[in-house]
Amino acid sequence: MNLNLIKAYTKRILQTDVSGHDFYHCQRVAVSAQKLWQQDFSTATYNDEIDAASYLHDTIDEKIVADPQKALSQIRTLLTTVGFNASQQKDIISTITQMSFSKNIAQQQQLPLFGQYVQDADRLDALGAIGIARAFAYGGSHQQPIYDPHLQPEKLSNHFQYRHHQTTTINHFYEKLLHLQNLMNTKGGKKLAQKRSQYMQQFLTEFQQEWDGQK
Repeated sequence: MNLNLIKAYTKRILQTDVSGHDFYHCQRVAVSAQKLWQQDFSTATYNDEIDAASYLHDTIDEKIVADPQKALSQIRTLLTTVGFNASQQKDIISTITQMSFSKNIAQQQQLPLFGQYVQDADRLDALGAIGIARAFAYGGSHQQPIYDPHLQPEKLSNHFQYRHHQTTTINHFYEKLLHLQNLMNTKGGKKLAQKRSQYMQQFLTEFQQEWDGQK
């Protein structure tokens, strides 16, 4: 099974991304997901489905590609070429189409077991030092202000609101990122999410103190 074809496809699709959803993000997700998998299944072999879903998950994202359905069709062809059978393809497609935060706001989607590890790894990459960096990269690429003390965070209730409401990068931490630790699937994911969330909370405290002129 030639997973290099999938990596090459992802690199081509995401090579111009500056929003934090680039090839290296997908690579980190793949590495992290495999580590979480091995922690729980120490006798398990390397999981090809984890790599496929990790590398492909943002190549159908509506934030990244102009035509997600066309992209999904291309991925189905790619998965066949690489050598995944029909059942594996179904699970990979289910994972990448249902794992995002926005798809789970109104109702929690049930992912295949391996997909839960990919989802955790993707969420972990939105936390900690890298999560902070990616948040500001995304906000800048979408012309969001860093912070507006007159614009309060919203409680998100559906996909449309998440995609279209007026927000700031700092609000994004309170609207999404700090909630991720409570949404993790795996034991290892929960532990890392708590640690990285604490780091982000320290950053936000420091930010607010500097903004208010206390430091």
